[in-house]
Amino acid sequence: MFKSVRFSAALHYFKPFSTVTTSTNRAIVYARNGDPADVLRVVDYPTLPPPEPHTVNVRFLLSPINPADVNVVEGIYPVKAESVTNLSSTQEKPIFVGGNEGLAEVVKTGDGVAGLHEGDWVVMTRQQAGTWCSERNVQMEDVLKIPKKQGLTEAEAATITVNPPTAYNMLHEFVSLRPGDWLVQNGANSAVGQAVIQIAASEGIKTLNFVRNRDDFGALREYLLELGASDVMTYDDLSDKSKVECIRAMTTGNIRLGLNCVGGRETAVMARLLGEDSHLVSYGAMSKQPLSLSSSLFIFRNITAHGFWQSRWYRDRPRDEKETMMHKMAQLISGKKLAAPAHEIVTISTRESCEQTTNKVNSIFTQLSGGRYGKKILLKFRS
Repeated sequence: MFKSVRFSAALHYFKPFSTVTTSTNRAIVYARNGDPADVLRVVDYPTLPPPEPHTVNVRFLLSPINPADVNVVEGIYPVKAESVTNLSSTQEKPIFVGGNEGLAEVVKTGDGVAGLHEGDWVVMTRQQAGTWCSERNVQMEDVLKIPKKQGLTEAEAATITVNPPTAYNMLHEFVSLRPGDWLVQNGANSAVGQAVIQIAASEGIKTLNFVRNRDDFGALREYLLELGASDVMTYDDLSDKSKVECIRAMTTGNIRLGLNCVGGRETAVMARLLGEDSHLVSYGAMSKQPLSLSSSLFIFRNITAHGFWQSRWYRDRPRDEKETMMHKMAQLISGKKLAAPAHEIVTISTRESCEQTTNKVNSIFTQLSGGRYGKKILLKFRS
């Protein structure tokens, strides 16, 4: 997965766990695709050697688990992880290190590195960088510096590169919304959905938000309203004609932007709320169901359907635009217009055996797959 041979060579061979820890670092790895609760394992590796020219050694402070990370491990995400090879002479198959997002601290810089110093906070911009680990060596062009002077917490900085920019770009790249305009979205309780609510509210844009019906819907609705949502409803409400009529009256039938991370029937029904010359932007497919839209939406309302992928944005944009985006997100957070999603920090410590921490990791993913985690999980690796 990594360009750096130093990191690859440092990992221990994926072998039966030992209850005695002799290494200072840990990583969450997998040797084959499948259910994360079944295929993920925790392994040890020693401290990195000094960085080569134009690279930096970084220590991860917090590493989120995002839905796309799960899909990568499952093998159903369009971008595949690169394997870590040459771990030992007895290695039978390559392994992969999980994670795409994370906040790291620079611990040492190689010759020729400019603009980065020990103690700087950085985030990864290369896809599938393998962030579920204690430390690693990276190319200097694969990281962006986070402005510490903005006063961000570790949790805010660790979750700044994927969800907030996704929300911001979808709000601004497809239609020019003005204060008082409406948008509609599903998956509104997701990290992206929460960011959409907050950024839109800061700009005077009204949001109609749909979530799955649940026992604690009332509490969730109140939470999203406190973030700045204009209204919060369930997918079941889309089948209630009287409620749909109330929505049309409330929005004056002029919802100009729809954001979709679910797919399937729920999105097809939600799309009927869109007004003329509106835009539907899909950035996920959590239902894993195809999206079928009525031809009348295109013929009579002239809607335009788009796809958005933040990873492509990072791939195609120059470095100065990426840096500008990070500063913009930091300003929103420091200005109290955008908060980190509700989260829980889970420690992966070398004080426990690899087997113990593997069981902890597998339990987390079992609960995630069952929808029993209402908070974003942030991994903290500690020696």
